[in-house]
Amino acid sequence: MKTISAKYVVCVHNEGYPVSLSVRKVYRTIPGGDEPDLGLVRVVVESGEDYLYPMDWFVPVEFTEEGERALSATA
Repeated sequence: MKTISAKYVVCVHNEGYPVSLSVRKVYRTIPGGDEPDLGLVRVVVESGEDYLYPMDWFVPVEFTEEGERALSATA
């Protein structure tokens, strides 16, 4: 089963959630729990709330330390 351990992911699918998720947008993830075993990833959305979504809707991305600082400063 696919797992996502990255701190950030890019949304590639948002069927049924076009208001909550934007395709091609970078989202922060929250690791932990049994989510990967269930095929889910916990994602922080615009409101600051975190929700579970199917892992297949996201692609993990990595950034340099400078990039991560820039992303966390806007979160």
